[in-house]
Amino acid sequence: MKHVALLGSGSWGTALTLLLARKGIPVRMWSCERQQLEQLSALRENRDFLPGHLLPDTVSITGDMAEAVAGAEAVVLAVPSSAVREVGEQLARACAGLPLIINAGKGLESDTGLRLSEVLAQVLPRSLSERIVALSGPNLAVELANEVPTATVVACSNEELSIAAQELFRSRSFRVYRNSDIVGVELGGALKNVIAIGAGIGDGLGYGDNTKATLITRGLAEMVRLGTAMGAQAQTFQGLSGVGDLMATCASKLSRNLRVGISLGRGETLEAALREVGQVAEGVPTCRAAYDLSRQHGIYAPITEQIFHVCFESKSAIHAVIDLMLGESKREFE
Repeated sequence: MKHVALLGSGSWGTALTLLLARKGIPVRMWSCERQQLEQLSALRENRDFLPGHLLPDTVSITGDMAEAVAGAEAVVLAVPSSAVREVGEQLARACAGLPLIINAGKGLESDTGLRLSEVLAQVLPRSLSERIVALSGPNLAVELANEVPTATVVACSNEELSIAAQELFRSRSFRVYRNSDIVGVELGGALKNVIAIGAGIGDGLGYGDNTKATLITRGLAEMVRLGTAMGAQAQTFQGLSGVGDLMATCASKLSRNLRVGISLGRGETLEAALREVGQVAEGVPTCRAAYDLSRQHGIYAPITEQIFHVCFESKSAIHAVIDLMLGESKREFE
């Protein structure tokens, strides 16, 4: 492979850069942040977001989108959901060939509720939008960088493109599966972040494993209801982008969304919680989008609703829990 353009210099983008470079694949890592560019170029290390890992010599650093994507056989987007539209627009102007487009971000566009591949499809020419593959799974950046064995899933309706993405990322520490249900894979990777905030709220309130198990199980039920209403396959949520990512994100202290929830459970404001985390927590903007989507589709989503009230309407965490516990009695499967 000539080279891969990796768009994004956060912890996730850096971890994916390391994975590819360790396979001997040349990577051009792009960032729009001047301070990040200077640090990465001078130190060959992302001390802000993923310290302790030197970038191999096969990684070049650039702030020029055209330089990053020129001649690339694959372009990997690892940017926050809020930046996908703008970065996609820059990519559309700079890209002259037909590389494989892999979106490795997890989230929904807050204002529109669109999946990230849908956002990219709106701004990229059709020749490129038809080449989008989504990557999602229980993939904490620090563990991936440390080569801890893990698995992920790539999704696209085009089997040939899925196989290409699968082969690009597979390594001795990163097992890659493929799935044709891009709707479900993207929604799984996005919605689990909302549930992780809820798991963190429970931790912040001092609750135990019973609470977390209940929250994950009923949160998964909400994900399936909303996902299938939006065209996803229910089975997808039993896989890596659903159950797998839920387990990692709701349990690991490395999870930004869990940490945001812990702060909320302790009574801190959302603004204070986000400052404490110091990085983008995708569950926050996704919570707003998921709340709006559940209402649009008439989906019963009480957990998402209560997390929305805590995040955006200053509802106390304990009152949110009480309202969930005393809500209308239901059959488990209905």
